[in-house]
Formats: sequence, C-alpha cells, structure tokens
Amino acid sequence: MSAAVARAFWVCAPGRGEIRSESLRQPTADDVVVTAIYSGISRGTESLVFEGRVPVSEQQRMRAPFQSGDFPAPVKYGYASVGRVEHGPRELRDRHVFALHPHQTQYVVPAQSVFVLPDDVPPARAVLAANLETAINGLWDARPHIGDRVSVVGGGTVGCLVAWLAGRVPGCTVEIIDVNPRRASIAHALGVAFARPETASTDADVVVHASGSPEGLDLALRVTGAEATVVEMSWYGDRSVTLPLGEAFHSRRLTIKSSQVGTIPESQRSRWTTRRRMELALRLLADPSLDALITGESDFEELPLVMTRLAGAAGDTLCHRIRYSRV
Repeated sequence: MSAAVARAFWVCAPGRGEIRSESLRQPTADDVVVTAIYSGISRGTESLVFEGRVPVSEQQRMRAPFQSGDFPAPVKYGYASVGRVEHGPRELRDRHVFALHPHQTQYVVPAQSVFVLPDDVPPARAVLAANLETAINGLWDARPHIGDRVSVVGGGTVGCLVAWLAGRVPGCTVEIIDVNPRRASIAHALGVAFARPETASTDADVVVHASGSPEGLDLALRVTGAEATVVEMSWYGDRSVTLPLGEAFHSRRLTIKSSQVGTIPESQRSRWTTRRRMELALRLLADPSLDALITGESDFEELPLVMTRLAGAAGDTLCHRIRYSRV
C-alpha cells in the first residue's frame, strides 16, 4: 500500500481543538487499516482532557490506547471509533469493527486491537461500546443482588447504562436521579424509573454515583441505606471535592468505593480479560432501546466547535456521535 494521509482531531491547547493531517504508517501483515464511519465523544473524560484538567499524577494512567502527544497539549485523545476494515487479514477485511482509537478518518492498528461488531449491532450504535464497558465494570463493583433497590445518581451516558444493566437483574427496582427533568424520557426508554433529587427514593441497597458533581455524591450518601455502599464512578480531574462525612455517615456505617474501568474488579479478575469484557459490551448493544442515549450527531470537520460547546455547557447531550461519511 502507498502511504495514506488521514485527518485527526487534536487538542492543540487547553480549550482549543483543531483538525490536523497526518501520514499513516505502512501496515504490516499483522495490522489492519480502518476507515472510520462514526466515533463517539465520551463527554465527561474528553471534556476534562479538552480543558487541560488531567492532573500530573494521572497523566500516564489516563493515556488512551492509541493516544498521540502528551497531556495537557497537544494531544490526540479518544477511544470510541467504529469503522470498516479496508486492508488486513482476510477474515477481517470489509468487516465493521470497534477500536479504542481517537477521532480520526483512517488509522492503522494491530489486528488484535479491533473488535468485530456482532451482526445485530449497527455501527451507529456501536459508538456506545466504551461507555457500556465502563458501566459493566461499575456494576461489577456495585454487585447488586436479586431484588435490590438500586439508585443511580446522574443520568449521563454511563449512569444511564448502569441503570439499564441493573434493571435486567431479576427483581431489582432501579431509579435514575438527575436534576434535569428531561432525563425522565430517557429513563422510560431504558425501562427504569426516574426522580428529581427532591423526590428520590431513599434507603437504597445499592447506589452508583455518576453525576460528576460533588452535590451528586452528597445526594448519593443521603439516599443510601444503612451499611450500604456508594460506588463512585465520577472522575473529577484536578478538582477537589468536599463531602459531609460528619452527620450520620459513621453511625449508618456507609462505604464509598471507587470504580475505574482501567482495572477489572477483583471478583472477576481471575476469569475475565479486557477483551472478553469488551466483547460482552458489544453483544449487549444489540438492544435498540440504547439508541435513546445518542442525542446528537455532527460531521467530523465540526468537531473542534462541538468539543468547545460540550465542554462548556452540555445541556441535554448524552452521547454525541461524529460521522465521517462526508469526509
């Protein structure tokens, strides 16, 4: 193959992005060449990256699999790309695949790093795969049991996916709690209940916090039942968080537990690999109700403006999809 030129989205300085051209390396016999069809913006993490808010202590751990550059900038970051294999091993050629790759029109990666989409999962929905993988990991950390009352504080993409998964545990009653009343229709589409903070159910057996705000974590502690655990899935970057650990926190014997997708929970670690976990996420994406989580779409060339808008005030945005068909 002759060398190809691709276009990629870079954070060139905190709060500013641009589209850059770059030459692709020559593929080896073990590589695939993927032409992007869609990518998804993981808004919470990508907004922190876009704004240059990755703490120095986390800059190595936060690296995406195919990231270029270093934090804070210039950096090419992202991990939700869906495309078609143009060149590679015969069994992968012309297949639709998911890759943990930044926003880029075409790329060369090792064949073992792509995941073939199941036949019943459309490429347009597959941009949710990385977020669903995170939600699976979070629910493994939360470990709900049959019949539990589950509260998910924060109806963003990951929170909604956690609630959707928990709603499939027999007997569980699941409630998404969010300040935005328009999240109610999303909850309904996913088959779970919805509440504003002032009407939220209390005494929950399992609570997952995914709002990204200290106020949400405060609320999560208030709706948790005695001796239960709050699983913290929000990542605050370089921001400090204040919590009310006085009051009844100790007498109710509450636990706050972190969850992070980079490590498989101990309960699963001896049997599960990250590849098996991603393959599970892709199979679960066969459910068309998950299309409700894709709340917008833009052309790739608009991505610098889109990221500026989403990092500032996301509004009703959940997963924002980027399309490459016009590139």
